[in-house]
Amino acid sequence: MTAEPLPASSWPVPPPDGWTADDLDRIPDLPPHTELIDGSLVFVSPQKYFHSLVMFLLERGLHETVPGELRVCREMAVVLGRRNRVEPDLSVLRAEGVTEETGFRAEDVVLAAEVVSPDSEERDRKRKPQLYAEAGIPHFWRIEKGTGRRPVVYVFELEPATRGYVPTGIHHDRLKLTVPFDIDIDLTAIDRL
Repeated sequence: MTAEPLPASSWPVPPPDGWTADDLDRIPDLPPHTELIDGSLVFVSPQKYFHSLVMFLLERGLHETVPGELRVCREMAVVLGRRNRVEPDLSVLRAEGVTEETGFRAEDVVLAAEVVSPDSEERDRKRKPQLYAEAGIPHFWRIEKGTGRRPVVYVFELEPATRGYVPTGIHHDRLKLTVPFDIDIDLTAIDRL
């Protein structure tokens, strides 16, 4: 029995030095939400229901409390450097940095939040926070699945001398913060969504 040859691949072939953040807008037919991490393309798996619910809950809560000089964005690219262009699940940006471009500048991001999914555990827990910190983003949230459908929000703040994040809290039922602005989100509300 002879096996049929595989069709020619239509995957993009990386240049010798890897992809750059600018390349993402020029590579044809990339799947939605493709990220660039360390010069390599990262394709994102479809969202699970928990992921969608948590993003809705947090996005709504942020919109209700965000001051006028800031904007809340969902799944928009942030350029962290020449070889890194990632897409936080949620971002809070300075209003003057929000443009019609396909990617925002890291210096305009005040908060980046990632909802951890099974396929992105390593990236969301380790590499992306490291990249966000190195780019100087002052606040980072990592959201994990807790009991039932409830999220657990791990809150971090940038320590400027080390350019690394330090934990400032773990929130189970209520996300109540004073930085980067006054935030009060009932995490148990996910039970009613």
